[in-house]
Amino acid sequence: MYKIKISYLGIFILFALAHKAAAQQDTVNWKKLTTVPYKGKQDDIYFTDPANGWYVNGSGKIFRTRNGGREWQEIYSKPGTYFRCVGFIDSLRGFAGNLGTDYFPKVTDTVPIYQTKDGGLSWQPVSYKGPRVKGLCAIDILKIPFINAGILDYKVIIHAAGRVGGPTFMLTSTDGGENWSSMDMNPYCKFIVDIKFFNAREGVICAASDTALEASHALIITTSDGGKTWQKRYESRRPFEITWKESFPDRKTGYVTIQNYDPDTANRERYLAKTIDGGKTWKELKLVDDHSCTEFGAGFVNEKFGWIGGMTDSYQTADGGKSWKKVKMGHAVNKIRILKSPGKITAYAIGSQVYKYEAPVNP
Repeated sequence: MYKIKISYLGIFILFALAHKAAAQQDTVNWKKLTTVPYKGKQDDIYFTDPANGWYVNGSGKIFRTRNGGREWQEIYSKPGTYFRCVGFIDSLRGFAGNLGTDYFPKVTDTVPIYQTKDGGLSWQPVSYKGPRVKGLCAIDILKIPFINAGILDYKVIIHAAGRVGGPTFMLTSTDGGENWSSMDMNPYCKFIVDIKFFNAREGVICAASDTALEASHALIITTSDGGKTWQKRYESRRPFEITWKESFPDRKTGYVTIQNYDPDTANRERYLAKTIDGGKTWKELKLVDDHSCTEFGAGFVNEKFGWIGGMTDSYQTADGGKSWKKVKMGHAVNKIRILKSPGKITAYAIGSQVYKYEAPVNP
């Protein structure tokens, strides 16, 4: 009997150690990269391939790497500009969005979007037709494959939208950034923080219902006609809420973070929204009971495995959001970008710092 007890105890200890090691392994897969120190939250990072990437921040700076994040170089600086979002078509052609004036102090630049044709070394304002855009929070670059004289080519459609705090507008280019038009989105929502298009007609926007935070509900709207009209698909019942970032690992499955700023500490529950039908309907998933939790970025490798970035703590799930555990991937993790290559998953998370994750295809 004594030996049997020892055996069971040994098995239990080995199992516990193995479980702890597995949990630690998930955490150590995220590694902090060497970047310039920044006070506050940096908002976006973008990679066109495993080597070439850029990130931007609110001090008007743009950084580039050519070796997958091992080294970063400051390539552009524009004081008075709050670079909020960035996206590239290839290693040379890219776009950077500015939050605009009258939201954060010391932001004096009223140009909403810039373009580069030399990998980010120089940037020029983008001209557009339509109502004046106050500022941007997100850029979505969609590449649609087609056959061009027997060669695989891509039609590039770009959408940029914003902003947090309003007013809300969307910029669209259907020819790879050569020509742009703007659209007033205020009839549909009062904040826009993220935007994603799946094809030329279908898209999703992370929004809010009111410019007054105490009256605002988290809001998700979709389009099926290329952005001409939008429909409400989800609205939270709680005040002090807005949506923030979205992640669609496939066409049907999507996750959206919900921020709650209710000052009442008794309201501790924090949620995110999930869809399994491509954005038509949404279900709330509980993330944590923690009044101090502020959700930011979302990044999912597949329908089960992904992360939610937070102000102090970030979270990982391996079962589609049924359960969560804390994971270290920096502070104020605003955007998570995922790159898939044969046999490998690479992800980048940007906030106060930049973190990188590498793992086999099936994490």
